[in-house]
Order: sequence, then C-alpha cells, then structure tokens
Amino acid sequence: MIEKQYFSRVTALAGGVGGAKLAAGLSQLLAERLTVIVNTGDDFEHLGLRISPDIDTVCYTLAGLSNLDTGWGRANETWNALRTISELGGLDWFKLGDQDIGLHLERSRRLREGETLSQITQDFCQAFNIQSNVLPMSDQEVSTWVFTENEELSFQEYFVHQQCKPNVKGFRFEGAEIAKPAPGILEDIAEAEIIVICPSNPWVSIGPILAVPGILESLIDKQVIAVSPIIGGKAIKGPAAKMYSELGFTPSALAVARQYKDFLSGFVLDQVDQNLERETKNLGIQTYVTDSLMKTNQDRVRLAKEVIKFGERLI
Repeated sequence: MIEKQYFSRVTALAGGVGGAKLAAGLSQLLAERLTVIVNTGDDFEHLGLRISPDIDTVCYTLAGLSNLDTGWGRANETWNALRTISELGGLDWFKLGDQDIGLHLERSRRLREGETLSQITQDFCQAFNIQSNVLPMSDQEVSTWVFTENEELSFQEYFVHQQCKPNVKGFRFEGAEIAKPAPGILEDIAEAEIIVICPSNPWVSIGPILAVPGILESLIDKQVIAVSPIIGGKAIKGPAAKMYSELGFTPSALAVARQYKDFLSGFVLDQVDQNLERETKNLGIQTYVTDSLMKTNQDRVRLAKEVIKFGERLI
C-alpha cells in the first residue's frame, strides 16, 4: 500500500488495455478510495450473449486475472467452446475463452431478468475481490459506430473482425444523447480530489464516456490529469495513432492534449516526448514528464504513484 494517504477520493476514466493497466496501478495504491468509470461503447451482442469488453478487461486486470500476453481475456484460458463453434460453422472471429463465456452467460442472464449493468458489475467485482469501485459509464446501451470511406461499421466489426483496416472518417455514439450516467458517477466525480484520464484511446474509449450527458460538464472546474496514450507518435496498443492520421491530425501526445484541453489541468507525457512539453504548457496545461510505458506491474504502480503526486502538486 502507498505510504501516504494522498487523497480521500480519486476517479479515473478508462477503457482498453492501457487504461486498465493504469487503473490497476491506482487501485493497488488507493483501494476503495478509487472509482473507475469504464467505457461501454464497445459493448455488443454476440452469440446471444451481452459482451462488455472494456469492463471485463478492467475487472480482470484489477483482479490479477488478465492474460498478460494479450492484455485482454483471462489467464490460463481454454478454448473448447470456441473450437466447437468454429467446427459447426459459427461466428468465431471474436475470441471468447471458456472462462470468459461463463461470465458472459451470467451477465446476460441477469440483464434479461432486469438487473442493471452497474449492479451486475459491482457483484462481479465483489466476487473477484476488487476493492475499488468499477462503474460502467451508463446502464443504458450506447454503441460506438465508425464511419469509414465506404460504410458505417459497428465498433467490434471495425476493431476485431476487420482488424482496424478501413480508413476512419468519424464516429458516432448511438444512444448517448438519451443515456444517463450510471448511478454514483456524478457524485464520485464531484467528490473526487483529482480525475485521472487513463492512457486510453481518446476517440473510442474516452470519447463515448464524455458523450454521456452530464459527465463532460462535471469535469469542468475539477483537477483533471490525463496520461498520454501516444508515445513517440505511436500508440502502444490499438489504433489511436492510425485514427489521428486518418482524421487529419499528426498523431502525438500534443494532439491528445489539444483534444482534452478544455477540461485538462495536467498532462503526463512520456520522456521521449519531452520536446512537446513547452507546446503543451502553452495550452495552459501543467505537464509532467516520465517513463509512462507500463511493461510490468511495478511500472503500473510507479506510474500511478507519480500521477497521484503530480495531482497533489496541482491542488
């Protein structure tokens, strides 16, 4: 545990593998003092099951159950069900392991019986012995759609089935305009001493969260720190840099800071991007430069501690 109790409340916004890694580091330091708000724009129906990829990645990572090689899915997974589906000519492009399927079966059953996603996620976290509070961004369905050169694709069709190959022209978040933040989100943001935007894809991991009415507005006048998901012009994992390029922006940490500048207090750049520090400060954003690459659990905790200390200086 952290030697000093820096903050009584911290709220993080996260999605994807990078976001889950920093959330795990923060959770190890802060335990129940941390709330993680997770993107659900990636959620979809598949094989009759309701899949919540980002929630599961965050929960598996916080619980120490994630596959360290892929960053997603469960460790020590088996694939018997998927093998049978493939042999029968079924949809096998989205890789669901046997343990993972068990979770999706239970989530889907409870959703059909009228329970909310936030209730179910809370119970799963308790079963996984996760001390931090993990919340979906909304209990209402919000679906990320990707505009490409030729057609509009659901996110998982673009991301997994077509492996991010089509050129991106824009996004829409279906259902966001009528969605409500999950119970407790606005209260957690209001009570938090700092808000951490994890190194997640700004377009399709953080963007859907901010599209839910009330969440973006609640960040104004808060101390908000973002950790760049772009290092040296490249995304560590995923298509964020490719998306920036195809949307007409030079992929860089500075592009991320510009995207968040209306609500950002502090920005964490990797040491290889130290040359961008002055331009970031010119946006009115305080900066912190460090080694932000998280290869090990020790890296996650170290970076989390540095982010917390940076936040303390901003208060």
